[in-house]
Amino acid sequence: MVNITINNKPIHVPEGTTILEAARENGIGIPTLCYYKGLCEAGACRICVVETGGALCAACNTPVAEGMDIQTNNANVREARRINTELILSTHQVNCPSCERGGNCALQKLAEDLNIKDTPYIKDVPKNNWPDGLILMRDESKCVKCLRCINVCTDVQGLSVWETHGTGARMAVGVKNHAPVRESNCVLCGQCITHCPVGALYVRDDTEKVINALNDPETKVVVQIAPAVRAAWAEGLGIEANEGKLACAVRKLGADYVFDTNFSADLTIMEEASELLERLANKEKHEWPMFTSCCPGWVNFIKKQYPELMPNLSTAKSPQQMFGAVVKSWFAERENLEPAKIFCVSVMPCTAKKAEAESAEDGMVDAVLTSRELARLLKACQVKILELTYEPFDNPLGEYSGAGVIFGATGGVMEAALRSAYYFATGTNPDPDAFAAMAESLEMDVISLGAMGFTASPLTMEIRNVPVIPRRAVYPEDKKNFVWLYENETLKKRYVKTGLAFADDIQIIQGLEVGQLVVLIS
Repeated sequence: MVNITINNKPIHVPEGTTILEAARENGIGIPTLCYYKGLCEAGACRICVVETGGALCAACNTPVAEGMDIQTNNANVREARRINTELILSTHQVNCPSCERGGNCALQKLAEDLNIKDTPYIKDVPKNNWPDGLILMRDESKCVKCLRCINVCTDVQGLSVWETHGTGARMAVGVKNHAPVRESNCVLCGQCITHCPVGALYVRDDTEKVINALNDPETKVVVQIAPAVRAAWAEGLGIEANEGKLACAVRKLGADYVFDTNFSADLTIMEEASELLERLANKEKHEWPMFTSCCPGWVNFIKKQYPELMPNLSTAKSPQQMFGAVVKSWFAERENLEPAKIFCVSVMPCTAKKAEAESAEDGMVDAVLTSRELARLLKACQVKILELTYEPFDNPLGEYSGAGVIFGATGGVMEAALRSAYYFATGTNPDPDAFAAMAESLEMDVISLGAMGFTASPLTMEIRNVPVIPRRAVYPEDKKNFVWLYENETLKKRYVKTGLAFADDIQIIQGLEVGQLVVLIS
């Protein structure tokens, strides 16, 4: 343990702890802007400065040392923070009332906390040259150069879309090699937007398009709501999440029908389960393994980074697109509605869902809103949130099974597909814990795939009517063959001549016998 003093308070912390961590663990606040634990700890903004030994240092990346006497809020520290914040504001487009992050901005809160009303420095705001209409929007005039977008895209997502251009005072953040973002590796995962502390990165706002449809008396507005939104929608409104109140709120906007996307999740599962069984019956006609994903960001990743794996993807539409197709065909006929007069709106948690709807050839989904857009729409339409009552989703597209519900959990799509495939093949439902092995092994799969740039669901195969899940993927050095293996001496000996890499730490899944499974994709 290291003995230090913060603001005259004796503190004992483990060696290697930063000043910021030590302070926060002991209830002492230090403001930050660029800092994000485990991702961005460079101290670039210098907002977290503290004084120790008569000198200022960044608290976020300075480890504690024995006998340190730290002051976090004396006159020198407050003046330094104020100057650094004012310098950042001098290059920042301050239009908070109309900003995407107005009221939820780290820089805005910092200025308020420091009681900054104006900056004494000459304003030198960068010009914004980002094209209009893109799903991923960027306003360079609001960038604070925290580098979070670069770090999350490079170190977590492995795509390296963003980089720094120039040096010193001329340093700026932009797309790698100054390329247009459409030509970059961007898959619209939205992580750069999520991690941006200000309004420099945001999703294109489509609320006006929805408002126009709601105001058209000849248009029937049908809204589908993703399961994740039911938990997240209320966060921006300061209330407790309640799916019944969510349905009520959307009806208050003027929507004619409000459905739960879980219904079409069940349809997707039935299609994917049927496709899996068909592939297993005709193995020689298909590429293996079969990947299932309802995430358009992940599908974009495969298209851009590993196009050779496209034949391995399930051909089933995502629940969003399947819902749009059902609404403008079966539901339109059932309700005696003209499909052209139906405006289908999806409320989704994912940026890439907008791109999925726009790229679909059928045009079944007319607009996609994020949770933040829904919250802004409710405010703009003066919906009185505190007066909402419980209302169920509409039927028949509002009911769903447990298979649709587990979509929101990691591995849930594949588990639901396996459970449905089991039922189709045997005529009976599997035991509740029949696929527990998959849930237990999935974290290992995701970690090992992530190290190779993948974020995929695990392979599924049916061996003697028992679905099996591999524990790890092994990537050979030539990167042309993709192989899934179990630790198994018989299999090692059988395939050692291929020269492929083998993993020695893989455990055989319970019930899998020696020699039962090796899948080699060439």
